[in-house]
Amino acid sequence: MNTKERAYLKGLAMELTSVLSLGKQSLTPEFTQAVDEAITKRELIKINVLKNCMDDPNQLAATLAERTHSEVVQVIGRKIVLFRQNQENPRILLPKKAAKKV
Repeated sequence: MNTKERAYLKGLAMELTSVLSLGKQSLTPEFTQAVDEAITKRELIKINVLKNCMDDPNQLAATLAERTHSEVVQVIGRKIVLFRQNQENPRILLPKKAAKKV
């Protein structure tokens, strides 16, 4: 993902509300499955890391992205934004990559 695409997704994520909250149980297989299902349906999701979760949000974001084959758009404080484009029916179209001038 390039910086233009990331900036576009950050702009979209500002209007999103958190669809999932991660608590003291941290990353369970059930939570990872819920993230995978949500990201398949919505493509761009925001996750709230509650104060009773003692894990680092940056590490949680990296682990979730790896397990769900998605990309971390941003981590701000205790909010994680993940993106994975649906290959069959994309809802979010990323900006076109600029052609390199020779």
